[in-house]
Amino acid sequence: MNKVKRMLIFVALLAVAVFAGLVAFWYVQTRNVEIARYSVTETDGPIEIRDYPALTVAEVTRSGSRDQAVRAGFGPLARYIFASERPGPKIAMTAPVTQHQGEGSWTVQFIMPSGYTLDSLPKPAGADVQLREEPPAHRVAIRFSGWWSDPLFTQKNAELQAWLQKKGLTTVGPPIFAYYNDPFTPGFLRRNEILYDLAP
Repeated sequence: MNKVKRMLIFVALLAVAVFAGLVAFWYVQTRNVEIARYSVTETDGPIEIRDYPALTVAEVTRSGSRDQAVRAGFGPLARYIFASERPGPKIAMTAPVTQHQGEGSWTVQFIMPSGYTLDSLPKPAGADVQLREEPPAHRVAIRFSGWWSDPLFTQKNAELQAWLQKKGLTTVGPPIFAYYNDPFTPGFLRRNEILYDLAP
């Protein structure tokens, strides 16, 4: 076996090792993050109908594009849960981070760990971060991987809308974008979702 072949084999084995290490790291990281609770009532491929209990959230509202708003909203929420601007203990990160559009603005939410209530959560340092409880919700969700991008969300939203039309289901309110992973997770390992509240 000549040197070139040995080098190619070495590079291939190294690439496999790096890939395996990346997947293992991602698996360990995601196992340690609490996922917002829900129960599934119907599944059709990547689409699910879910029932969510009441959830306590911390939220920040920002203007700008979807991408600009989620980046701008993440910082204040991270400083709140990591107690960098307030007294009291840190709060564990959960998944997903959610985002929905209002009139000329976007609201970014961190879902609080299940052990917290509005009364037991530390108070935010200022008025930027708001705490509130979302009521129970009946939602439809489409799950997909890939890098966060408007073209990807537009494509998956169209797939979800076609499914809803076929089923004769009606939604209420704007779509909710859900991001389950940190920015360093490779696109093929990411879990993203678009959700809608379903009409009664």
